[in-house]
Formats: sequence, C-alpha cells, structure tokens
Amino acid sequence: MGLSALFSCSSSEEQLDPSTQNWETVFEKTEGKETFTYQEGIDYLKKLEKYYPSLHVLEFGSSDAGYPLHLGIYTPDLNFLPDDLKEKNVVLINNAIHPGEPDGVDATFMLIRNLLEGKEDLELKNTIVAFIPFYNIGGALNRNSGTRANQEGPTSYGFRGNAQNLDLNRDFIKMDSKNMKTFAEIFHLIHPDLFIDTHVSNGADYQYTLTYLSSHEGKLGKVGELVKEKMNPFLSKSMLKEGWPIVPYVNVWGTTPDKGYTQFYDSPRYSSGYAALFNVPSYVVETHMLKPFKQRTEATYQFLKGALLFLEQHGKELKNTIAQEREYQLNSTYLPIGWELSKENPDTLEFKGYEGKTVKSEVSGLDRLFYDRTKPYTKKVPFYTGLTVIDSVKVPAAYILPKGFEKVVHLLEQNGIRVEELPSDMEQQVMVTYIEDYKTVKSPYEGHYLHYDIKTSEREETIRFLKGDYLIKMDNQPKRFLVETLTARAQDSYFAWNFFDAVLQQKEHFSSYVFEDKAAKMLKDSPELYKELQEEKKRSPEMRKSAYKQLNFIYDRSNHKEKSFKRYPVFSVYH
Repeated sequence: MGLSALFSCSSSEEQLDPSTQNWETVFEKTEGKETFTYQEGIDYLKKLEKYYPSLHVLEFGSSDAGYPLHLGIYTPDLNFLPDDLKEKNVVLINNAIHPGEPDGVDATFMLIRNLLEGKEDLELKNTIVAFIPFYNIGGALNRNSGTRANQEGPTSYGFRGNAQNLDLNRDFIKMDSKNMKTFAEIFHLIHPDLFIDTHVSNGADYQYTLTYLSSHEGKLGKVGELVKEKMNPFLSKSMLKEGWPIVPYVNVWGTTPDKGYTQFYDSPRYSSGYAALFNVPSYVVETHMLKPFKQRTEATYQFLKGALLFLEQHGKELKNTIAQEREYQLNSTYLPIGWELSKENPDTLEFKGYEGKTVKSEVSGLDRLFYDRTKPYTKKVPFYTGLTVIDSVKVPAAYILPKGFEKVVHLLEQNGIRVEELPSDMEQQVMVTYIEDYKTVKSPYEGHYLHYDIKTSEREETIRFLKGDYLIKMDNQPKRFLVETLTARAQDSYFAWNFFDAVLQQKEHFSSYVFEDKAAKMLKDSPELYKELQEEKKRSPEMRKSAYKQLNFIYDRSNHKEKSFKRYPVFSVYH
C-alpha cells in the first residue's frame, strides 16, 4: 500500500453527533478492573472513527490468527494528507504485543478518545498519533485469568504467546510471524519519529508504578544524546508533575536493586532494538506487575500524554536529529555491530525501593527473597549505562547472495531494502566469510536453535555468480540494518537465527579405504603438504594416534573438499 492510497476510503461520509453516544470504556465502566476483549476494542475503535473524522482506522495484511492488523491514526487536522506523515511528528504506539499486559490498550483508547473530544489540552498541531490497538491478536483471543501469576489484575486478559505460540517481542529480526511481516509494512510506511511499546514488567519490587526502557543512547548517536539529555528528563518531569515518579527499567532478577543495576541491552530481536536499526528512538513502557491494573493503566496514560507533549514541543529538533544521524550513517565507512555493557562511570539514580531481606519459605523451609513494603527507602544507586564497542565492520559497497537464499531476500525486502538481480553470469572479487566456530543454545528459543559467540574469518576470493543472483547495493539504504543482519557474527544476524544452517553441514566426504591411495599420492606430490602434516602431528597427540584425522587433514587441503562447507553465502563487495 502506498502513502497516496492510505486514506482513500477511510473518512466518514457524514458527520454524526458524538455527544449522543456513551464513550466510556470497559476499563472505566468496571472502575479499572477489566480490559477490552479484542472484538470489544476493535468495535469501540471503529465506532470512534464513525463519529470523529480526525480518526482513521486502517487494516493491514494479516496475523497468524488470520485477522488483519488494525492501525489507528489520530490527526489534528480533519483533512489529512499522506504527506503529513513526512512533514509532521509521528509517534507509533504498539499495544498488546503481550496481551496479558493490556495496560497500553486501555490507556491508548482513552487518550485517543479524550483527544477527539477535546478533553486534553495538548493542542497537537504538528503531531500525528499512530497506534496498533492489538498487535498479538492470537494471544488476545486466547483469554484467561491465570497465566499472569505475578500480576495484579485485570480480571481476565490475553496470553503471551501468539497463534504460533511465539513471543512476538523476540521476532523482529527473524520475522517468523505474519504479525511481524505486517508490522514491518506499517513501520516502513509511516516512518515514525518515535516508537512506544507498552508492557508490564516482572522482576524486583519497588515503589514505582511505571518504569521505562529507552533505546540505548550508545547505539543511537546524536539521536541517543537527545533522548538521554532532553527527552528522558522531559518525561520524568512531566510524569512527576502528575504524581508518577519514574526511573529507567529495573533490570534486576533474583536480587535487590539497592546496589544499582544496568541499563537493559535491547538487541535487534526486541521491538526497540529493531527500531534503533532505522535510527528511530523507542520507549518500552514497563508498568509494575504488583500495582493494581487501574493504577498501572493511569500511569501509562500519563506517559503517552507526556510523549505527545514532547513531540509537539521538540519534534522538529528530533526529526532533524534523526535525519542527521541517517546521513552520518550513509557516509560511514565502518559501523559497530557488537557492544559490551560497561560498569565504568555510572550515572546516579535516586531510587525509591523497598527493603529486601531473606526469610524462610513457608513452602520449602529454605531461604527466599522478601521485600518489606513497610520499610520503603529512597537512596542514590548507581545506574550503569555505558556501552563499549567491541566489534565493527567495514561497510561494503554491496552484498551478493546466491539465488537459493530467496527467504532471506524476502526478509530484506519486507524491511524496505532494495534488491536487484544480476542480469548475467559474472566473476567478481569479493570478501568471503568462513564460519570458524559458534555455540548453539541447547533448547529451542522461539522456534530456533540460536547461535552465539560466532567466530569468523575473511579472505578475498574471486567467485563466479550466476544470472539471477541477488545484488544489494548500499547506496541510500539503511546500512545499520543491513550490516547487523548480514554480518554473520552480529548478535541477531540472519546467520545467528539459523537462516544459513545448511552451510554448516558437509555434503560430501570420503571413505577412508578409498582415499588412502589418493592421500599417499598427494603427500608424494606435495612436499609442503607432507611437511605441514608432520608439524601438525608433532603438535597434536590426537592427530598422531588417529589415521582418520590424518586423512581428514589432507582432505581438507585438497580440491576434493567442497567449497560451500562453512562458507557464509553472503559476499561483500568492496571494489
């Protein structure tokens, strides 16, 4: 769908009188005890659209549950033009990625309704609010009252897994779900200047109703500096003014935060990490599971309102900074692909917690962690935000992928990457990557056996490519997305997510009794190979004791060994 067609059939034919309707939400009718079902929420949204021309409700693609994703767009102008998405500030709010955490659904619906009714004095003249009411539709339809064991309300809610039982907040790179394919279409169509994903957190106990995870400033350049120095303080101040003190997400598990904690590292598999690949700053709103649903939803409402206020007042600066960072990356020769959290030079937070101590468990009789809410404290704690770049990659002029890897190419195209096909066979000098070592998780992780600690080597070779092989030129493309998905050793690369596992298995080999004679001749014909084998036998007792290992050593250095084994089929062009 193009921008010009976005609103071709979305405006109301006639203006109805909204004052004749009761616009209370389920949340309000039940005094904060219940949340919309999926169908109730969509019906409510469509009814709002019918009565208010400033709201457009669009359907996109599909989800694993078979339903389209809905996108609501609130605009301050009645006559909305698609070009406004380029000229004005755009926030995209994503709700119910985990439908058991529905605070954002109700907060967003009430905020949009109040904007439509003029009950909020935000005076949004230059800000467009785009929102996905239910991202995980399959999980929203799988309603229950028990799976959120640690959470205070609502009375019933959706389930974390989607219709494929995937956690969609781990799917932003691998794109196993139809939901994510549709989300990518929406994301790249509206090009948001700010992305917000609404959640409820587990973890430690503390006084805050809402904490937030912002895109790590160390990965966003000048955009990250603006977020840390201007947007975060703005939101903290606006929330405190409304009676909601906030701090960064409390990244603590099984212990207490009074000794300090580290900023969450949002790799590209997560929504905020994915958005950062396109220089879009993000907030993951994390309300606290042990606070009542009513309180959590009201805090989320105020956070969303504060974000709109920031965009209205500082959106032009943010948009310009994003453009500057994109231009900088377009001209970058090297880009980082690996980071490490640092505990040097921490920030200081004034943290409002509860005293934690060890008590005897009534269940096991063993020690357990207990937070004493009768003993609140406010103290300064270190907050470790530093990121050290530990790996970078030289940005190629282009990548080439063989025709057989169409699935990967589809993922690229769904993220706005332009891909060409070679018009004829050709030979090209390229940098070839070989997989030297890697580890793999022992149990499936979101449908994959994820690789990590990937070690590679590179060398220049001349490769023959065939007509129809894929060429990805880097000119005016989102370089960060490309290098972090196509560099094999990057944490969330397509290699890490198993899209190239076929090259890790050797397809041809030898039978020892047959290869013996060939190996003997190779040693006679090549004194260098003979010397290399003898030196290896001196170094390795295992080699000396194993006839097979010695034959394999010779085989690996012969023209019999297949070239595709552990050769990563993404080739970098530098010339």
